[in-house]
Amino acid sequence: MKVTSYYPVIMTGDVAGTAAFYQRHFGFVPLFTSGWYVHLQRADDPSVNLAVLDASHETIPAPARGQRAQGLLLNFEVEDADAAHDRLRAAGLPILLPLRDEAFGQRHFITADPNGVLIDVIKPIPPSAEYAAQYEAGALPQ
Repeated sequence: MKVTSYYPVIMTGDVAGTAAFYQRHFGFVPLFTSGWYVHLQRADDPSVNLAVLDASHETIPAPARGQRAQGLLLNFEVEDADAAHDRLRAAGLPILLPLRDEAFGQRHFITADPNGVLIDVIKPIPPSAEYAAQYEAGALPQ
């Protein structure tokens, strides 16, 4: 199987509000908009996509229909985690995990979208020697 695209789809009860959140705070633009589904793409990178789907739509199999996104963490790698933190905090987003450096190679913080989906905003940093040894060749953050 050749995968030609991959993106998460957030099932929600508020398609328009959720799509607007990701447009306003994370630089997405809509490629397709209907009342039940919005396909979003980063304005500056067509390989970064996200979709929002009405959880009660008939295309969802009956046993899963009506379920909302939960247990989901979206990672956004950025060039400047500090600037993103300051901008999103000033916009009133909740900071659920404060900005900090991790020994495994991340400077990051965690916020959430209006559905409670966690958003981890990450700047890769050099890991500690202990964690550096666990990376595969070529995968080590610079």
